[in-house]
Amino acid sequence: MPSYTAPTKDMQFVLHDLLKISQSDIPGYSDLDADFTSAVLEEAGKITSEVLAPLNMVGDTEGCALENGVVRVPTGFQEAFDQVREGGWTGLDMPEEFGGQGLPYVMGTAMGEMFSSANQAFTMYQGLTHGAASAILAHGSDDQKTTYLPKMVSCEWTGTMNLTEPQCGTDLGLMRTKAVPQDDGSYKLSGQKIFISAGEHEMSSNIIHLVLAKIPGGPDGIKGVSLFIVPKFIVTEDGAPGARNGVSCGKIEEKMGIHGNSTCVMNYDDATGYLLGEEHKGMRAMFTMMNEARIGVGMQGLAQAEAAYQNALIYAKDRLQGRDVTGVKNPEGPADPLIVHPDIRRSLMDQKSFIEGARAFMLWGAQMIDRSHRMGDRDADGLISLLTPVVKGFLTDEGYQATVQAQQVYGGHGYIEETGMSQFTRDARIAMIYEGANGVQALDLVGRKLAQDGGKHVMAFFDLVKNFIKDNGDNEALKADFLEPLKQASKDLQSAGMFFMQNGMKNPNAALSGSYDFMHLFGHVCLGLMWAQMAKAAQEALDAGASDTAFYETKLATGRYYMARRLPATAMHLARINSGADPVMALDVDQF
Repeated sequence: MPSYTAPTKDMQFVLHDLLKISQSDIPGYSDLDADFTSAVLEEAGKITSEVLAPLNMVGDTEGCALENGVVRVPTGFQEAFDQVREGGWTGLDMPEEFGGQGLPYVMGTAMGEMFSSANQAFTMYQGLTHGAASAILAHGSDDQKTTYLPKMVSCEWTGTMNLTEPQCGTDLGLMRTKAVPQDDGSYKLSGQKIFISAGEHEMSSNIIHLVLAKIPGGPDGIKGVSLFIVPKFIVTEDGAPGARNGVSCGKIEEKMGIHGNSTCVMNYDDATGYLLGEEHKGMRAMFTMMNEARIGVGMQGLAQAEAAYQNALIYAKDRLQGRDVTGVKNPEGPADPLIVHPDIRRSLMDQKSFIEGARAFMLWGAQMIDRSHRMGDRDADGLISLLTPVVKGFLTDEGYQATVQAQQVYGGHGYIEETGMSQFTRDARIAMIYEGANGVQALDLVGRKLAQDGGKHVMAFFDLVKNFIKDNGDNEALKADFLEPLKQASKDLQSAGMFFMQNGMKNPNAALSGSYDFMHLFGHVCLGLMWAQMAKAAQEALDAGASDTAFYETKLATGRYYMARRLPATAMHLARINSGADPVMALDVDQF
């Protein structure tokens, strides 16, 4: 059975050596000293490695079952959910006034990575609840917040988001679910939603569904969509679950992965719902949850890569196969361990350098979210909005590829279910699809986000890179291995943006055909920036006489690998972008 150990030491490095969070001016960050964050992360690490990780294969093997309208979750899930709930983990970064612990989002992000690495399917029950609660917090009335948030923050009640219908996914303007106004101010919802994660189960005493629907007589298309709170059980005046609402699970989807999560077809039959936010402004409210979910899904790509890598590394050190071409390394045994072979090293370094760079990128982004929410910093909000499709698309694409590489280390054993490696690959695969398929993320990045606020935010990103290179230009330890590769990669990104400006207006396909490559190009530059900054932090620690020299030297060597072996992919992506739309659009439809 696969194991998992929370990477708390690396998280501490990112939080304190790189981001220096306790020195930040963001409200609440001054309390996040190294001792405090270590205590939180270590406790999260214990529950994830000791409680959640052992249930990962159980959830994959057993899955969920629908019996007479009731969904049964895998063995051990209920007890684990109770333990997570009792530990206060579900409300770590939620407001204290609603029962949360009020810690910054950056701490919730670090915790979330551990939980997703240990058991992604399980963690989705609380993750979807967090997103639904965030939408109510941002757009709900005072009464709605009082009614729902305390029990959602504690996960006594869980939550979902209901967007997709059989005939529409990305194009939500095609939805048919309707919401008919009632005299008492409520609505009656009728329709069917599909792919609803955690849509039905008995681990909580109520499930609060957030449902997109159209009010009859409203505008056509997406402008006519509204968002509604539809509880599984109607909440009584004293705040307790009352009568069963007209919402039911018609089917559990049979999926490639995340079997432990109940992905449901949900039927709404004159279900009572309550408007969340304004009429016909549902997408504005839903995007609060969707943007949070997209960042969380990006984290899932990182999380599955981390779990798969840990096990591949153990296997590579233990499995004896062949001899080192430069000389025997295990003379007492019949063969040397896999890890002596350069191609295995290449695979493991690909994984390690991506994972550590992605972790820094995630926590850096989480810091921007805190700056936006806690300080009202619109520049930070604009920058993380620009980068959200990169976080979601790039990290899930690369995270999935990392799980494939980890599986490959096992050879034929990686294809055998009992090793557990295929589960990481199968679970990671969905992250490239849900919360907006990655092709859509790329279109959003190029079609909307680049030009947002007159291009202000992408220019701010370029300035970040340029200023870091300029400010550290005299640093000989960084110059050749980090600054020069980052400078070239940034030039590739700017050249790609220039191509879109020069060609996109007269031929939109020229931009859209290169959007996926642009998303990956952007992602590599982001991780290149993270590695350059981490290299600086590691070198400063060594210069200051840090006791754990091996950790910091390993960090530098891993960063050099990324800059030398991964970052040059920006040139390939730029070449593809510069080829324009012609190679992509050359065939007529009937030629396929």
